[in-house]
Amino acid sequence: MELFYFLVFGALGAVVAALELSKNSKDRIITSPAFNSFKNNYLLVYSLMMAGDWLQGPYVYYLYSTYGFGKGEIGQLFIAGFGSSMLFGTIVGSLADKQGRRRACVTYCITYILSCITKHSPQYKVLMVGRVLGGIATSLLFSAFESWLVAEHNKRGFEQQWLSLTFSKAIFLGNGLVAILAGLFGNLLVDSLSLGPVAPFDAAACFLAIGMAVILSSWTENFGDPSENKDLLTQFRGAAVAIASDEKIALLGAIQSLFEGSMYTFVFLWTPALSPNDEEIPHGFIFATFMLASMLGSSLASRLMARSSPRVESYMQIVFVISSVSLLLPIVTNFLVAPSKVKGGSISFAGSLQLLGFCTFEACVGIFWPSIMKMRSQYIPEEARSTIMNFFRIPLNIFVCVVLYNVDAFPITVMFGMCSIFLLVASILQRRLMAISDKPKIENWSAMKDRDAEAEPLNE
Repeated sequence: MELFYFLVFGALGAVVAALELSKNSKDRIITSPAFNSFKNNYLLVYSLMMAGDWLQGPYVYYLYSTYGFGKGEIGQLFIAGFGSSMLFGTIVGSLADKQGRRRACVTYCITYILSCITKHSPQYKVLMVGRVLGGIATSLLFSAFESWLVAEHNKRGFEQQWLSLTFSKAIFLGNGLVAILAGLFGNLLVDSLSLGPVAPFDAAACFLAIGMAVILSSWTENFGDPSENKDLLTQFRGAAVAIASDEKIALLGAIQSLFEGSMYTFVFLWTPALSPNDEEIPHGFIFATFMLASMLGSSLASRLMARSSPRVESYMQIVFVISSVSLLLPIVTNFLVAPSKVKGGSISFAGSLQLLGFCTFEACVGIFWPSIMKMRSQYIPEEARSTIMNFFRIPLNIFVCVVLYNVDAFPITVMFGMCSIFLLVASILQRRLMAISDKPKIENWSAMKDRDAEAEPLNE
């Protein structure tokens, strides 16, 4: 493997280590033993859940290809996963608010374990069922756990600022360290031990089962809307009213969709961007490097959120601009660096520059996750937190499905340019959110529901 990859990985590792070891009192939040115990329990569960997710990611496409499916059929399977998340995500999110977030987290474990089991079958219909189950599980992963954490944190009377510590640590571990270890462990199972491409899915199911046991034994239940009305349509209507009535919630949803849409598009594009002429690149090592860059970002975020200034709404404007510029690199290098026409070989000079830019983008991703979590905890009403968070994922999933369907229709530079524009728009929206962030909420949840209930007979 080329020295360049080791240099980038080593430099990122050194910076992350320096940031973590050099934290002083200003960078640390003083907490209580009770909170530390609560935080560590959540981090254990979240890390196990993310291990179950990360173990599967690198091998889904590979497994389908070993079963003999072509690019088109595999694309349909991926679209089914995102489509399932879009169609069923809001329903399961609403059920999480009504029936209980702990129960929803257990449902995530069961659903994802079943999805892993389907990977043993080479039958297309069985694999399609697995993708649908995986899409439902993904919606729960990105809503139920955060909703349970915020509600339980507030119920136990912990300080609001301490939430940011849990968020940043969760991303540092779950989206950074665990992702790297999961990649190495998956590589050990498939390549070193030659257990086949299904082995990571079996390992993922084991981690999910362990996490579910911890949830069942140590978590208490909490709910969103405490009313006895279990009607889903009423819950959807209330969430839609909340988004439409509060500009801050609407802006937050748009910002999240724009950034995550660009992020998921980047996942599909980075491999062809770095190896346009089939250059030999170490995919696993580059993935680990990206995750290390994400750890760097989450470490920076924990420092930023430990201080009263700058505010999250302020520094995220800069983060979105930097991420926008970083995804312009493939376009810039395409114009400034003469493209190589030699097939194969090692990564090109243009590819090396792009890799540095992609690491910068991943660092922005590491800052984004805990920061958006903190803003969601501030602006989204507790009663419908899971429902509204899954509402935010509807435009995201539509966007990703459209990109997947048309990934071969546009040049890669056009796709990166589109992502860069989206991120710039996110920065503009973030500036607007900063400007109105101090305004009080228009109405509380109960008032909006009462008004909606009164208006309902008029619509009949």
